[in-house]
Amino acid sequence: MKKINFKKGFTLIELLVVVAIIGILASVVLASLNSARTKGSDAAIKAALSGARAQAELFYDTGSTYTNVCSTSGTGIKDMVLNAAQKLASTATVEGTAVAFLYNSAGAAATSGDAVCHDSAGAWAAIVSLKGPATASSGWCVDSTGASKEATVLSASTYVCGL
Repeated sequence: MKKINFKKGFTLIELLVVVAIIGILASVVLASLNSARTKGSDAAIKAALSGARAQAELFYDTGSTYTNVCSTSGTGIKDMVLNAAQKLASTATVEGTAVAFLYNSAGAAATSGDAVCHDSAGAWAAIVSLKGPATASSGWCVDSTGASKEATVLSASTYVCGL
């Protein structure tokens, strides 16, 4: 008769140690993935606003004015700023010239929108919230002077990115 060897295989302790190690490694990978998603969203916002600057210049070339560049779909930058804001939430809104963009103490936009765009005959500025800003409670701002930077405020009827 043949003897059965019960010494092959893994013990329960060995299996538990392996499962624990796999769990720790998975949590590290998932934490890194969330950080990469945040950076990716912010990069998409910055790219969309960079395209908005070029579109605003085309808008200016056709009429020699920036008036209504923020509110015109198609030829203006309204759709591009809204696209940037939708990287934050699918229901994002863009507020108009009379609304200031300023974060409140909770880190959320104090306005009813995630983005603000101001325009006048000679200038324009737009700002969109960021998911992971380098400066706490700020957004990405672009304007007609060529500025493209993080800012915490864009006051009502202001056409230059703040500090």
